[in-house]
Amino acid sequence: MTDTAATAIVSLERLRASLADPGLQLPLDGAAEHRESAAAAVRQIDDYIRPRLADLDAPLLAVVGGSTGSGKSTIVNALIGTPITRVGVIRPTTRQPILVHAPGDAQWFASTRILPGLARVRGTISASGTHASAAGDTPAVSRINELMVLPHERVPASLAIIDAPDIDSVADENRALAGQLLAAADLWLFVTTANRYADAVPWRLLEDAAERSVTVGVVLNRVPPGAAEDVLPDLTSMLATRGLADAPIFVIDEQPLDELGMLPAPAVAEPLKWLTEIAGNRVERTRIAARTLGGTIIDLDRRVALIAEARQAQLDWIVGADAIAAADYEKAIEAVEAATSDGALLRGEVLARWQDFVGTSDFFRKVESWFSRARDTVTAWVLGRPNPVIDVEMQIESGLHAVIVDQGGRAAASTWAGLQRSAAGRDLAAGHPELASESPAFSDSAAVSVRDWQGAVLQLVRDKAGAKRVRARVISIGLNVVTVALMIVVFASTAGLTGGELLIAGGSAVLGQKLLETIFGEDAVRQLATEARRDLSDRVRALFDTERERVAAALEPMRFGATPDVLRRESQALLEDVQRAGVAS
Repeated sequence: MTDTAATAIVSLERLRASLADPGLQLPLDGAAEHRESAAAAVRQIDDYIRPRLADLDAPLLAVVGGSTGSGKSTIVNALIGTPITRVGVIRPTTRQPILVHAPGDAQWFASTRILPGLARVRGTISASGTHASAAGDTPAVSRINELMVLPHERVPASLAIIDAPDIDSVADENRALAGQLLAAADLWLFVTTANRYADAVPWRLLEDAAERSVTVGVVLNRVPPGAAEDVLPDLTSMLATRGLADAPIFVIDEQPLDELGMLPAPAVAEPLKWLTEIAGNRVERTRIAARTLGGTIIDLDRRVALIAEARQAQLDWIVGADAIAAADYEKAIEAVEAATSDGALLRGEVLARWQDFVGTSDFFRKVESWFSRARDTVTAWVLGRPNPVIDVEMQIESGLHAVIVDQGGRAAASTWAGLQRSAAGRDLAAGHPELASESPAFSDSAAVSVRDWQGAVLQLVRDKAGAKRVRARVISIGLNVVTVALMIVVFASTAGLTGGELLIAGGSAVLGQKLLETIFGEDAVRQLATEARRDLSDRVRALFDTERERVAAALEPMRFGATPDVLRRESQALLEDVQRAGVAS
């Protein structure tokens, strides 16, 4: 192996690793086809590109392929001169591919150098006089993953012939194996008939051969007397149109088989001569091997470009799904912020408990007379009257918790509904049913977050009451009272209230703010409210970010795999390396 070939193989292995995990698991349009294309590329690298790149002088592999009933196995038997592969009318006849090689080339094919996914089985020649319909092993689907390797002196050195399954077989596994074998071939001997030469399936494969610059010989089999004059010009034109103008056409007339089910030797003399001349000319063998290899790598580059586009579509979908979830949870955050700033939280029980505590006229008197407030507090304690500020705190906690949990559920439901709008989203949702609602721990986490925020507001008030005079005022009023007053101011924007609630809540907020301003001063109150609101927003965002991360975590495995840029770069590096090695132009 040359240094340039070794460098190319390193690039090939990098590309193979990326193609082995292309990141195309989402069921987007065309994804299944591109997944199969990536898998086929990996097989072709293993079956053909790597071994051929490592040694251009290794024996050529000629695959005999064609449609169902075209007579492939009969022609292979005729090329070898004895029945080695079974023929018959029951389809599919060829289940287990058979590779026939010259005895001196055994070391090239006994190992898994080529077609490593097929187990090697040593074949034997059928006994003399065996009819072709009984030759070889009985077709069995269980043996489709085996490659029977058979030496025979009629095969020219430096060439092996494979009898492949039908390319249009009724059995899916047969069609797949036929495609795999043709993708691993240096040259094709393509068999068709006068009646079926225009069928679509063979021509799709022949077009692929032209794309890969594969050397192709066409056997036109079972040609009725006089039909060649009509068929040959049309077949020649079709080959030229598809880039195969230099493909030789070997005509085999319709004729009876002998007593062993064999074609007479002269019938296959021309294709045998073609194969023998190629095998016997080292320069020609190397040219064919290099041409097919170069064409295959160029074709691989084209396929990789399409796979990269499909990978980009997957990544775009992932980004889009993540963005939709982010927007849903951002909307939930905005809804909570609106509910905590438009006075909505001062409805109902929170407002009632605050009014119970404040009592408008009495509250003004307490604001104007600190000693009177202290006296009233002490009297309430002596008489055993409960301090309703605790009720206000509890109602704020309950109301804020309810808003957060409600919006968390709405965001999860909205994200779930978005996933149901596409096949990829439904596939993701099926694997993660927990995304249909908020997480089981969300309510408890929200409750803890609300209580922590209330504690932080209390600490904020305590920290602000640093001076003795301010501290005395806070103590005289009560730390919890001042803290609740600050919460009321935080929630005090009245855009969400109407009618009587608007008047009462607005007045309550004014009273709370007046109390705080009397204690701390106007600027300090503004700063306290801003800090308390910012802290609440941060805690709410952290809660919803944690919820949204569930979607991101579900999407994360789909991000794994080579990026489109990596695929393109690795493919281009391989192409440049083989060009330096003198293989691809």
